[in-house]
Amino acid sequence: MSNSTNNAIEAAVFQKLLKHLDSRKDVQNIELMNLAGFCRNCLAKWYAAAAQEQGIEVDYDQAREKVYGMPYDDWKAKHQKPATAAQLAAFENRKP
Repeated sequence: MSNSTNNAIEAAVFQKLLKHLDSRKDVQNIELMNLAGFCRNCLAKWYAAAAQEQGIEVDYDQAREKVYGMPYDDWKAKHQKPATAAQLAAFENRKP
């Protein structure tokens, strides 16, 4: 498989992942962190870092808007619920 084909496939997978996460706004970031070890904010950090590796300046807020599909503060106000004590405890127990 050529590099360009592989890159196109990976880009399509990333776009599908973002679309899937957008359709599952009920899934909270802390749940993703506790189950998978990453969340939407992690994806935004990885996006910004990958852009920087390509010589493109994308700040964290711009990257989060790409991942969340809207400004983070808007998403947080509309969709983020307070973490439960159990979620916070699980998060603390899973920290490296």
